[in-house]
Amino acid sequence: METQILASVAGQNITQADVDQFIASLGQRGDIYRTQEGRAAILEELINRKLFLTEAARDLFEAEPAFRAQLKQVKENLLIRYATDKALAGVRVSDEEVRRFYEENKDKMNSAGTVNASHILVDSKERAEEIRQKILSGLISFEEAARTYSACPSREEGGNLGDFGPGQMVPAFEEAAFALAVGEISQPVQTDFGFHLIRVNSRNAATTPSFEQVREEIRARLLQEKQQAAYTSKINQLRIRFPVDRL
Repeated sequence: METQILASVAGQNITQADVDQFIASLGQRGDIYRTQEGRAAILEELINRKLFLTEAARDLFEAEPAFRAQLKQVKENLLIRYATDKALAGVRVSDEEVRRFYEENKDKMNSAGTVNASHILVDSKERAEEIRQKILSGLISFEEAARTYSACPSREEGGNLGDFGPGQMVPAFEEAAFALAVGEISQPVQTDFGFHLIRVNSRNAATTPSFEQVREEIRARLLQEKQQAAYTSKINQLRIRFPVDRL
């Protein structure tokens, strides 16, 4: 089936295998072409490419100076990449190095504490204060007040915003939320969005991630550092080997 000929351009065959290979080369983007219509579109693209390639061969485009200049540039770029890859090919990070880094730095890896908070958003301080008094006096629950008065889509969840940590909310909102005790309702807090009443539902303390959670992240970091060091070392060697004159 893979060798089934689907089209021919100037005597050059395009097979099912060619279509499959092209789709595979697209990675995840190729998934949308794994249908009858998608494969037909890929076949048309391969036909178009073959037409251009045939014209280029018949009209000797390869001999044109402009093409030769482009080919030279492509070749140089490939050689640079290949030489760089060779210089970095031996760089490795051992499991022992990863473990040692974790043990020496795990105190610095603590995840920031988070809070789970709800809020009510209105357009004036007076309105926010009025709603706050209704909640404190027991006339209405915080959740019901959010559903009734809040201008934020979170009203559908009783104002709940879920868990968030430092840097995820605007500064004024974040400062107020992290200063509240669990269950406490803030005074009106002004941001660019309006005025908020904030209630902290729970707090999650800062935690240290396990070695398994950060092992690959550490490995990638150490590998990048080692590759950068190897790259710099190679450049220094090359500068000694080959003269560099700045004009």
